Amino acid sequence: MSSAALATNDLPDLTRTEGRSLVEYGLVRAHIAAAGVALAISMTAGFLYSLQFLGWFPFADEYLSPGHLRLVHTNLAAYGWLVNGFTAMTYYVIPRLTGQRVWSAKIGWLIFWVWQFILVATVSGFLMNKAQAIEWGETPTGFRPGTFELNWIPVDLLVVIGAVLLIVQLMVPLYRARDQKFYVTLWYFTAGLVWLALTYLMGNVIPEWVLPGAAGAATTGLFIHDLVGLYVTPMGWGLMYFFVPLILQKPIWSHSLSVIGFWALAFFYPLGGVHHFLLSPIPDYVEFGAITTTIAIEVVVTTVVVNFFMTLKGKTSALRDSFAIRWFYVGAVMYFITCLQCSFQVTWTFQKIIHFTDWVVAHAHLIMFGTFTFWLFGTIDWLWPRVTKRKWYSRNLRAWHFWLSTMAIVIMFVDLTIAGLIAGFMQRELNPWNDILDASLPFWWVRTFSGAMMIAGLFCGLYNMYMTCRHGEPYDETESLIPLSAD
Repeated sequence: MSSAALATNDLPDLTRTEGRSLVEYGLVRAHIAAAGVALAISMTAGFLYSLQFLGWFPFADEYLSPGHLRLVHTNLAAYGWLVNGFTAMTYYVIPRLTGQRVWSAKIGWLIFWVWQFILVATVSGFLMNKAQAIEWGETPTGFRPGTFELNWIPVDLLVVIGAVLLIVQLMVPLYRARDQKFYVTLWYFTAGLVWLALTYLMGNVIPEWVLPGAAGAATTGLFIHDLVGLYVTPMGWGLMYFFVPLILQKPIWSHSLSVIGFWALAFFYPLGGVHHFLLSPIPDYVEFGAITTTIAIEVVVTTVVVNFFMTLKGKTSALRDSFAIRWFYVGAVMYFITCLQCSFQVTWTFQKIIHFTDWVVAHAHLIMFGTFTFWLFGTIDWLWPRVTKRKWYSRNLRAWHFWLSTMAIVIMFVDLTIAGLIAGFMQRELNPWNDILDASLPFWWVRTFSGAMMIAGLFCGLYNMYMTCRHGEPYDETESLIPLSAD
């Protein structure tokens, strides 16, 4: 499908087929709501975790230890917020681009409740010491280490079942529309869904049961990075390629660049994950390959960012008029900064300074919050009135959400980047560890303050969503419609 089609208004009504809604709006609303709850819990856990660095951690109970809360923070951000959020958007976007409903609304609700159960079982397992020792793959296997004896709910198995059901659910409309020319958003969504299943199995089965030692660490590195690069990234890019032209009412600047970005992502991203374990027993040639492909990704990202900003040309007033566009383009700027930074920080020269410092924490928050979370906030801002049929309750709350979140992530990123450099150079000079902690303490205060700003902004947004459902005025704006065939 041509991107020019996204800017067409005079189109047949594709929102209903055979007397039924094309989009399962109930599922969209449910996944967005669940995503918001998961993000609120995740950010609260992250804030509490940060208090241990200040000597203010409020809990003495081992179940609510800082280590456990960190697992809650990272995993709910990934599997509660991002997966629920992206799933909600696919339920809206895929039917509108294919003209086909998803496989089954009943299966959709089964997937929804199973996924929320998985999140509860995962968090409960963390608090009861049932986690795996795999970064971002801590979801409990349910088995005692090295045996097949169950000691908890087999969450890993449920995740795989849930992922397979979701893939089938969303692949059915894609298969039914296989004779159409697919718009690039569907390329990214299709690849992201397939890669999700393969990546999760790689990270949560192979290191746990097959590969010990350095080989397992290398595979874990691939999992950490590919979860972001082969699921979060294609889903985020796919959303941008759909919503930006739709909101701006103009075609994407270059369809060719969007296709180049897709194939370059598929070619370069899978091998970059070992850069998480540089200066380790993993062979140097493997590390060098990861460094090279990671630097190459910056070229890919540049094509995507250029494509989005050239699309904005002539429509810059949208930055003033549309909160969704603000979220998208601020996120795009942060994305470019993050990936440019990454192309330097993965080199051995930089790693000698920043390894195990707050620089890495700054980088992770800028990409996961400043980019992909911002893009989801943008889609929710545009979509929530359309799926609730209510106008936004408060424009001021939308503004507070945006500005608090933006200022908070900028402050946190700059603060922790400086803290990482100071700690890194002090470590290189073999300063006493207590001196490094003393030097880092002021920056940790700022980090906690910026985290509180993020949470305040989030709760402005969540309260606004709730009040929109309860007290918002009826929303009667005609939706922009998406055609079935290429022009």
